[in-house]
Amino acid sequence: INAEYMGIFFRPQAVFRIRPVTRCTSTLAGHGEAVLVVSFSPDGTKLVSGSGDCKIRVWDLATETAIKELKVHTGWVQALAWSPDGKKFASGGRDSKVVIWNGVAFETHGAYLKGHRDRINEISWEPLHRNLLCNRLASASKDGTVKVWKLSGQGGTRDLQFSLTCHTGGVQCVKWGGQGYIYTCSQDKTLMVWDADQGTMVRKLEGHGHWVNYMALNTDIVLRTGAFDHTDKKFETPEEAQEYARERYEAVINTCKGEKLISCSDDNTMFLWDPVKSNKPTVRMTGHQKGVNRVSFSPDGKIVASASFDKSVKLWNAGDGRFITTLRGHVADVYMVSWSSDSRLLLSASKDSTLKVWSMRTKKLAFDLPGHADEVFASDWSPDGLRVASGSKDKTIKIWRH
Repeated sequence: INAEYMGIFFRPQAVFRIRPVTRCTSTLAGHGEAVLVVSFSPDGTKLVSGSGDCKIRVWDLATETAIKELKVHTGWVQALAWSPDGKKFASGGRDSKVVIWNGVAFETHGAYLKGHRDRINEISWEPLHRNLLCNRLASASKDGTVKVWKLSGQGGTRDLQFSLTCHTGGVQCVKWGGQGYIYTCSQDKTLMVWDADQGTMVRKLEGHGHWVNYMALNTDIVLRTGAFDHTDKKFETPEEAQEYARERYEAVINTCKGEKLISCSDDNTMFLWDPVKSNKPTVRMTGHQKGVNRVSFSPDGKIVASASFDKSVKLWNAGDGRFITTLRGHVADVYMVSWSSDSRLLLSASKDSTLKVWSMRTKKLAFDLPGHADEVFASDWSPDGLRVASGSKDKTIKIWRH
């Protein structure tokens, strides 16, 4: 008998399903200027937003009303990041301040962190599985430095551990990886890998021909959410939570064979890197007609989505960088992409004032979400999958649900 064999490849999918958001349940007014950033807490129960009116607002998601307005910044608030244990969050603004806030009482946690000389672009916390106290964070600034802070509760310049200064241009983005490295990308066209404990540069990743706008890790979502996931586990001790966060992180690392990084640039291309092992890119991804603004790995680490000023979102295979398809539908620049935590849906936010939900099964538009009166700058899909928040130039935040 001559039998021919055919190899069948399959990938396990998430064991839970996130329902697509289809309607706007509330419009949250209150900011006096454009909303620049929105961020859900790791457990998905709280939402904070930062705006051009220099204020941060905290929203209660059960009632969809404002809990508190936080005024410390004297410049636009452009960066917000929750610590992975959900107990505090950090904000950064155009006034070069980094402020730490208590995530329950929403009071400032010590004085603001002094040291940067220009606007803060991005803030990233040390992952829970490497730091039980969640008391270290890195802030990237246009002044060309990344500063690593260790919180003592006092603030000021005392909390500065070290400053990472090798970039010759503004640092656009910083990511604190799970392997003990900090990754940065800059307007000087390079990316750098730093040792998070020593503060020394390990590798310089070169290849882009223009500013590096943004980068993403395949472990972003697990690092952001720590021990919070769809099982809603309750932990007796912080150590148990930390152990669970480590298990979740290692599961992603094992399926993706290591911590991978993707960078996108104004040279219209993206590079896929294996930054722990090599300073050469694994693959160069071309296809966008204009600068690439945002990239994001799906939570299971299988697909990369990229948003560009050429009005399209493109999907790529995260393993080998192969092009999968283009999602067309927006009629203006696409600013943001966010994944649902089961990796089955993708959300994009655009200058054309709409959000769109794309299905990964059909690779087509699932739902169009119009409603904002102006460009949508910010969007976030809550880690529990129940809500999407979008922030717009029309000064409002909209909450979208199924």
